[in-house]
Amino acid sequence: MNFYIIIPAHNESSSIGLTLDSLVNQTLQPKRVVVVNDNSTDDTQHIVEAYTKIHPFISLINSKSSNEHLPGSKIINAFYKGYETLNEDYDLLCKFDADLIFPSNYLEQLALHFNKNEKLGMASGFCYIEKNGDWILENLTRKDHIRGALKAYRKNCFLQIGKLKPSMGWDTVDELLAKFYGWDILTDESLHVKHLKPTGISYNKASKYLQGEAMYKMRYGFVITCISALKLAYKKRSIKLFKDYLIGYFKAKNNKIDFLVSEEEGKFIRNLRWNGMLGKFK
Repeated sequence: MNFYIIIPAHNESSSIGLTLDSLVNQTLQPKRVVVVNDNSTDDTQHIVEAYTKIHPFISLINSKSSNEHLPGSKIINAFYKGYETLNEDYDLLCKFDADLIFPSNYLEQLALHFNKNEKLGMASGFCYIEKNGDWILENLTRKDHIRGALKAYRKNCFLQIGKLKPSMGWDTVDELLAKFYGWDILTDESLHVKHLKPTGISYNKASKYLQGEAMYKMRYGFVITCISALKLAYKKRSIKLFKDYLIGYFKAKNNKIDFLVSEEEGKFIRNLRWNGMLGKFK
């Protein structure tokens, strides 16, 4: 299977070389790897350029945006800068972060999963972070969710869900829409990916309300938003975040911000969320 990989990178000089090394040494090599150097002020560009001279399947795009490290729109806008340079000759499209170290069989194992199940739309391994010298499962990881850091999409699924939304919550709404269209989602616990920078570690303070805004834009409704916000704040060990998420939700509602999904899709998403919560309660 042909893998195309897009890696948005902003000031990733400490990790991008390790990420590219792990992709170059895959047992099943990718057909294309595009690194989008998004307004970096460090040596990210020069490090990637060194790889492009040795490996023809790696290319570099330099892009200018703000210096603010905001989740959602900045990352996905950079992703599309890379996507615009690719042709349609791919089976699987990946959006990877620039601070990951993949096991050597990562792409080969994903290909096996996709070949085995033609309805498999998205798949990934699990992120592990270093703590006290050990690599432990990152606390935001769930078996039923693929982290935004390491998304892999079957081509038809990617196109059917309308590609990626340039908004906070893009890495949740893509899965919800995939399920709406009947695609399966898989996480492989055997694939341990080292995540060198824990999620959100460098996000701008202004991003604290965006999670609640995303819940509004996915048409969660108030009750599901409250439950989801409380769970996420608990996982991040900050009850203050619960308040921030609700403020973001009501700001979006009062400003009548555009939704990311249609009414029909929103109804499906709410039912899916309720069924998931009730299933865990039982």
